[in-house]
Amino acid sequence: MWSPDAVRWRLVRLLCTLLLAGLGSTALAQAVAGEPRNQTIPLAGIAQAWIDDNGSRTAAGVLQDSTIPWNTLQTGAIHRLRTGKVLWVRFTAPAEAGEGWFLQIQYPSVNLATLYLADASGVHDAGSAGDSLPVADWPVPHRFPLLPLSLRPDAARRYLVRIENPHSFSASLELVHLQHAGPAEQRSSFLLGVYFGLAGLAAAVALLSSVVLRDGTYGRYFLAIVAMAMAQAAATGVGGLMLWPRSPWWNDVSSLLLPVLAGAAFLWFFASAVSLSQRYLRLHRGLLVLAGAGPVVALAVALVEPSMRFRLQVPYVACACIAGASILFWAGRRGDRHARWMLWALLPVASSALLPLAGTWGLIPVSALTLNAMPLAIAFELPALLVILMLRSQERREHGRRLLGLYRIDPATGLPNTQVFRKRLAVAIERAERMKYRSVVLLVEVAHPQEAGRDFDERGPSTLALHLAGRLLSVAREVDTVARLGDHRFGLLFEGPLSAKEAAGAGQRVVARCLMPLPNRPLAQTIQVRVAQAVVPHDGTDPQQVLARLHARLAGARPDGRRAIHVLGAEAAA
Repeated sequence: MWSPDAVRWRLVRLLCTLLLAGLGSTALAQAVAGEPRNQTIPLAGIAQAWIDDNGSRTAAGVLQDSTIPWNTLQTGAIHRLRTGKVLWVRFTAPAEAGEGWFLQIQYPSVNLATLYLADASGVHDAGSAGDSLPVADWPVPHRFPLLPLSLRPDAARRYLVRIENPHSFSASLELVHLQHAGPAEQRSSFLLGVYFGLAGLAAAVALLSSVVLRDGTYGRYFLAIVAMAMAQAAATGVGGLMLWPRSPWWNDVSSLLLPVLAGAAFLWFFASAVSLSQRYLRLHRGLLVLAGAGPVVALAVALVEPSMRFRLQVPYVACACIAGASILFWAGRRGDRHARWMLWALLPVASSALLPLAGTWGLIPVSALTLNAMPLAIAFELPALLVILMLRSQERREHGRRLLGLYRIDPATGLPNTQVFRKRLAVAIERAERMKYRSVVLLVEVAHPQEAGRDFDERGPSTLALHLAGRLLSVAREVDTVARLGDHRFGLLFEGPLSAKEAAGAGQRVVARCLMPLPNRPLAQTIQVRVAQAVVPHDGTDPQQVLARLHARLAGARPDGRRAIHVLGAEAAA
């Protein structure tokens, strides 16, 4: 038997509950009457909510139980749910509402939302939507639950909403008219189309660049883009609506599983983009271990009890964001300017990724900001990263060409080196033999390099070499070759056909040109050179032998001798 105090307390609670329900109905009627049909009507402050800890109550039992402690639904309220707990929401739609209204739950990842209609004949199931049902079987296939209300113009109707979710639920419940739902979805579809269009374009360019340039970094970026696009498709409801409308299990688990794979893919990409293996091998291995843990965590997310999924997903994705930003910051501090630009492009994504993670964990309420901030940030990041990768590839190809040029070009003067000169001499000798004409090969050496170098600035030897290279280039024609064969020794190949007089005077022209005054220097300051000269193929057909004889002639010349030109023909005659 209840005591008189208990009876009075229950009567007070019943009266308060009825009063709240009446006030909620009146407020909803005023909202519907005062709001045009192109706006939404939030149920916060109007409807009442209660959490069933056992999840065993039926809709009829909930309506008939007057002892349930209903509370007014608050804006931004976070309801701590888990598997087995059920959130009940009740509201009354007035007769003035008319037709074409829907209950809108802007949370694509809700597990199950069921709408019940209560009238004189009982409680009726008015439709269900959520990840536990195929999207194709929803009353209105949509990116998020959109349940139609069956209203009558002559009487108000009471509704109950049963919400199941394996983790917290904080999305807003709104009444929306068809005239508003259509244009609003068109705007959302446009923004999502922009994002997925950019993602598709970036993925295609990355894949083609990976094949054409044979750069594995582009391949990793392609995988990261695809994984991120799939994760956003699951998070925004596009995947359930268009990609897997008949797979409720995957629609349920993909919103938590795919972000894990996307985080792992981006860690793998960042390790390659900043050449971490060459910078710090141990750190590279640690990052690969963290990236390799992604598929393992994703598999665990798919297999564990639904209430535990977000406890695996949120920490891993947060660690991946922090690790990726830290690696880029670390590489940028060590001189990688592309890493610094990547960090600036990643920061909006890493910051916006914290919003859905916090919403999933139940730290902040789920809203349009938590759902749409990350696609907008990624839409900026994808083309930015692609441009940075292109600049990186161009710079590395240019660096590779420069390294390759070191094997062919003298870096101080930009002239061909000994290897190139020897090959061109061999071609010139072969051509001269075939065409029956003369070509001339000269070795030019500074006569007194130490004394000549002191006449210039502190970089005397390099300045002297540049001046001599300029003089030799001024003598040579476009078809001729000037090469640097040593610190103070150069080679000059005059391509034929040359007459006997032209061939004999080649060395004299070089000596005369070098003796001309230097610009911005005293008139007495000139470059004195010694020249060893040979006519090919007359003086030999083996390029190695010809060059060896010319080097020997210069090496055997007396340092204090006045003779500037040494001809191999004269050597043979002697």
